[in-house]
Amino acid sequence: MSPAFRPHFSIAGLRHGARAALPAFPGFIMFAVAFGTAASQKGLSLGETLGLSAFVYAGASQMVGLEIWQQVWTPSTILTIVTVTAVVNARLMLLGATLQPWLKDEPLARTALNLFLLTEAGWLVGTRYYNEGGRDVGVLLGCGVVLWLVWLAGTLMGFFAGALVPEPRRFGLDLVMPIFFAVMLVPLWKGAKPALPWLVAGLISLVVHALVPGYLFIIAGALAGVAAGMLIE
Repeated sequence: MSPAFRPHFSIAGLRHGARAALPAFPGFIMFAVAFGTAASQKGLSLGETLGLSAFVYAGASQMVGLEIWQQVWTPSTILTIVTVTAVVNARLMLLGATLQPWLKDEPLARTALNLFLLTEAGWLVGTRYYNEGGRDVGVLLGCGVVLWLVWLAGTLMGFFAGALVPEPRRFGLDLVMPIFFAVMLVPLWKGAKPALPWLVAGLISLVVHALVPGYLFIIAGALAGVAAGMLIE
């Protein structure tokens, strides 16, 4: 196998990944601003707000966590917020598993950092690059680091000034991330048959979301998609 087609790491890859992350900036900024504003209104300090964005680093989990947030914590409330965060983020386990062929020979510390920084947007950028023949792991890490920094910057802006845009839906800003995901998925289209697990996952998620309260629909949809993919293959 040519060295160019073996997984490797380079500074040029880091730069490439940082540039590839640019289309995700508007969605990341608006979501982070919304979280920062909500956290400020909930009464969280700046340190607590930035800490959630820096270490939880998952928009949906952070928003759900705010609903459960308490000024006085008990073991039951801590267990609740940990469980909900784990459930909402469970989808990232499947995204991480798909990167195994790319990361299997990487140093453990760099793999851990890549997986910590993994987001849907970063996964889409990295998967598209990998499917086009790229193997530089620096692309994945460069994209992840830049998006993490943008997330923190957006959180900071939201904490102090997010109230200036109290209703982002009025300006259509809530559509930025869905549009970004839709556009990035286009190059992954390989025909109707490989897309069937996507369809199954989406339908099961919608049904479970309508019938069962909470966030079980995320895990149900993911598992249904995996099962459909296995049966099709």
